[in-house]
Amino acid sequence: MTAPQEPHDAAAPTTGAGGPQVRDLRDGVVVVTGAGSGIGRATTEQLLAAGARVVAAELHPGRLDDLFGRWGRERLVVVGGDVGDPGNAERLVAAGAEAWGRVDSVVANAGVGYFGGLLDQDEDQVLAMVATNFTATVWLARAALRRFRAQGDGGDVVVVGSVAGLGSGGGEEAVYAGTKAAQMQLATSLDRETRHEGIRATVVAPAAVNTSFAAATGRFGDAAPEDGDFLRPDDVAAAVVTVLRQPRRMRTGVWTLWSLAEAGG
Repeated sequence: MTAPQEPHDAAAPTTGAGGPQVRDLRDGVVVVTGAGSGIGRATTEQLLAAGARVVAAELHPGRLDDLFGRWGRERLVVVGGDVGDPGNAERLVAAGAEAWGRVDSVVANAGVGYFGGLLDQDEDQVLAMVATNFTATVWLARAALRRFRAQGDGGDVVVVGSVAGLGSGGGEEAVYAGTKAAQMQLATSLDRETRHEGIRATVVAPAAVNTSFAAATGRFGDAAPEDGDFLRPDDVAAAVVTVLRQPRRMRTGVWTLWSLAEAGG
């Protein structure tokens, strides 16, 4: 068996003065789902600032008009559509390959949550969480895996999960937590399946993040975001970018992120 290859020159490892090897993201191609707001928006912005080229997937693509105006088609491709559609995942990966000749990484960020008792959630809410949080991650991972294998030099799948999937969330989120647990098990199993090919799957699992999504669903409970130093979208995005900068011989596995407001002590 041959050793896994490091990625092409666009993301080749570099060494800072006296520091560890990191991968240069300049000109690397990254697909980000749920890119129009919150964590996805912050991740897209940080990747662009790092020099990456981004395929930004968003159900409401107009939310990214300002970023497209700033960066242009040379750096940013915006694709609309429902991430729960398996054909949409294939289109996202194909968009990166068509625009820039390859895809180096995908970030499965799109998610939805409805919080409340199990019997308080209707069928549409349950199905939406399963489709967006879990099934869409399956479709994106499959599309990415096909592309990575065709390219033959590895790749990254980063899943934005939640501590809820580790049993560390609050109550009244049984379905949401279940979909996040399934999403994380998918990623950890995929990493074991593909690591000999230089393909890495990583989970970034934050606690409550101060986003409009979390506030609207009641994720903060009785604590308003301004009452505590909760995680911010930029915090989670920075973790995603850090994962992508690591040489692929390194494995983070599941990286949990906690704020001072929730870590206790």
